[in-house]
Amino acid sequence: MSNPSPPVALYIHLPFCVARCPYCDFTVYAGADARGPRARTERMYRAIAAELELRADALAARFGDPDPSGPRLPLGSVYFGGGTPSLISGEWLERLMAIVRRRFGVAVDAEVTLEANPGPDERGDPAAFRRAGVTRISFGAQSLDAGELRRLGRRHSPGDVATAVAEARAAGIGSINLDLLYDVPGQTLAGWQTTLNAALELSPDHLSLYALTLDDPEAEGLAGSGGDHLPTPPGARRWRERARLEQDDDRAADQYGLAAGLLAGRGWRGYEISNWARPDHESRHNLVYWRREPYEAVGPGAHAFDGVVRRWSAAAMPPYLAALDPETGPASLPPGGSETLDEVAAAAEQVILALRLDRGVPLELAGQPPLAAARGWAESAGLLELFDLDGEPRLRLTLRGRLLSNELFGRLV
Repeated sequence: MSNPSPPVALYIHLPFCVARCPYCDFTVYAGADARGPRARTERMYRAIAAELELRADALAARFGDPDPSGPRLPLGSVYFGGGTPSLISGEWLERLMAIVRRRFGVAVDAEVTLEANPGPDERGDPAAFRRAGVTRISFGAQSLDAGELRRLGRRHSPGDVATAVAEARAAGIGSINLDLLYDVPGQTLAGWQTTLNAALELSPDHLSLYALTLDDPEAEGLAGSGGDHLPTPPGARRWRERARLEQDDDRAADQYGLAAGLLAGRGWRGYEISNWARPDHESRHNLVYWRREPYEAVGPGAHAFDGVVRRWSAAAMPPYLAALDPETGPASLPPGGSETLDEVAAAAEQVILALRLDRGVPLELAGQPPLAAARGWAESAGLLELFDLDGEPRLRLTLRGRLLSNELFGRLV
């Protein structure tokens, strides 16, 4: 069993959206919670600031203060996720980043990402974000087809995506990602190709391509009082039931294969199952997750990992605010939960996460549990292949393996 280690990255969850999309399973509070006289944004930002201080106190007690010479190094990445973090004001973002720099330390060359929606009333002020230290913006474009955007419940147009990217570039944001969805109801292979081509014309640095996933957090037991998910609204549940009927595994496989071929032909690196980048624009923050490195996290529903224990905060807003922005008395850490994986489960997780990446796993690891028992089947099924990386033999997923990765990963746990 490895020892706990200080975080190399920090995730900050800002849970507000103007409207909640029917397919979204993230911890999101929308409508009157996000805007207007009853908005709870100010109180939430105060609570997140308080949690940052408390988590920093705990880290200092365990590992000491951040020090560029070690053993607790400054953060290599900070990620503002949501929700729609671009709804935050530049002033509040600067206040939160000031706490992060003072208490956690931020490396000079750190990657600081902020998620944003492209709509004119949602994308915020990229110049203010850049002043606060943001180096990378991830836009939730989802599609560049107006009809698909309407079906997905999105509030922006394809033109808004182009404008948002242009404004971010003009503000000096050095790296831009676009999130896109495939296997969308009503989406054809030709329509998907049109979206990909339109996205590439905007010259982003990174693309995240996700199959539309319609899970049920309540059925999985994730939405209880201490859970890290919120219950699915009835309207969203009905939308998902209809959408599932219009999804097709074969079409999704064709769409994925088309994207992989198109991007490879343009010189993009498919460095992770769902992520492609221009050289030197891989998401350093997300690589922390896939490499199973330690990270801290704050905000409702956020997850942290110290190399041994996974911890999460409950998604429900009232107990989160009551703990961290109390009417009387000092702030305390919010409710949530934790788990410690045994050595067998940790080894399986390490292999699964590594296989998501194009670097795969070293050959010696492939001969050990949990991969050893499944390797023969996976190779004969065309899911795994040997390759050489700088003179080191390794094993990685083929294109077919990426498409059927869940089947392989299911055999490893």
